[in-house]
Amino acid sequence: MNYRIKTKLKQLNEIPLNTLKELEKVEKLYPFKAYEYYLSLINWNDPDDPIKKLIIPDTSEIADTWKGFDPSDEKKYTVLPGLEHKYTSVCLILLSNVCAGICRYCFRKRLFKVNKKDILTDYTKAIEYIKTHKEINNVLITGGDPFIVKTEKLIPLIEKLREIEHVKIIRFGTRMPQFFPMRIYQDKILLEALKKFSLTDKRVYIITHYVHEKEITKESLKCIESLINSKTILANQTPLIRGISDSPEALSSLFNKLSYIGVPPYYIFQCRPAAGNKSFSVPIEEGFKIVESAKKYCSGLAKRAKYVMSHSSGKVEILALTKDKIIFKYHRAANVKESGKIMIFKRNEKAYWLDDYTELLEEYYI
Repeated sequence: MNYRIKTKLKQLNEIPLNTLKELEKVEKLYPFKAYEYYLSLINWNDPDDPIKKLIIPDTSEIADTWKGFDPSDEKKYTVLPGLEHKYTSVCLILLSNVCAGICRYCFRKRLFKVNKKDILTDYTKAIEYIKTHKEINNVLITGGDPFIVKTEKLIPLIEKLREIEHVKIIRFGTRMPQFFPMRIYQDKILLEALKKFSLTDKRVYIITHYVHEKEITKESLKCIESLINSKTILANQTPLIRGISDSPEALSSLFNKLSYIGVPPYYIFQCRPAAGNKSFSVPIEEGFKIVESAKKYCSGLAKRAKYVMSHSSGKVEILALTKDKIIFKYHRAANVKESGKIMIFKRNEKAYWLDDYTELLEEYYI
């Protein structure tokens, strides 16, 4: 198995020269990166290959009218560089500004384009903050990808977090099982550390990021098996992406296969409106219909994921459609008093984000 990484499109012989020149314009704005393993999954003869759409730049990214690199207003909730505290019981650590690949729909492009220093560098201050905020019982380590960080640097952080009595859940958000699964299943030291710190009463969670069933390969399954054997709890979150998962067939197939391998669906995310992302996004009301149609073909374990958007004000669940109204619910609000709040808007088939709805018909708390 070849583990080399590609960081320039010109390294890919499969891209015709005339196409390459156009795509290099995109590459200057939004970089390309992928391991040869992930690139080997592409069927270059298929213009609609989902892996190709996920990882290879597209000229639509330049034509995008969306602006900005912080669509969920993460800066507002940043208490230290690389440490966010948006929800009362949860804090988020941005451990790295690097991934094993760059998804074309990435919503944190700012980490490698604008604010490269918006990652955690002072572990001591972060640990101290978490220690003094006893309401925090759940720490999410993400980035970038936390597993891009060397194991010898990762273990001390996990160890320090596990020493904090009120931190019950240590959670990792990662694309490594898809982009480069060998990094995990071949690292026995990492796996032993995860096993050590995933306790019977305080688990380590691994939240994977499968977007299409084609990413569930033999190599990826070896990674999942190694994580299950390390006593971690697995779940999957996926964005709804145009041309990749925007059909009931594609989505239900992904959900069912995830339930078979022990990685049940957790969230379906509305694609965040960051610069370069519009061509990958599906309007909310269309997305709701796709999600609900997909669930018809899934068992209870496969269809328990909630369709949500990570809005600045909180995690908003897309709850229901009527003939002329759409119903949202704050699954988790930044202002804890608003959690559970129901919002009913007049429908807008062109809406991609909560802010696109302007006519609020009714709101109440449950």
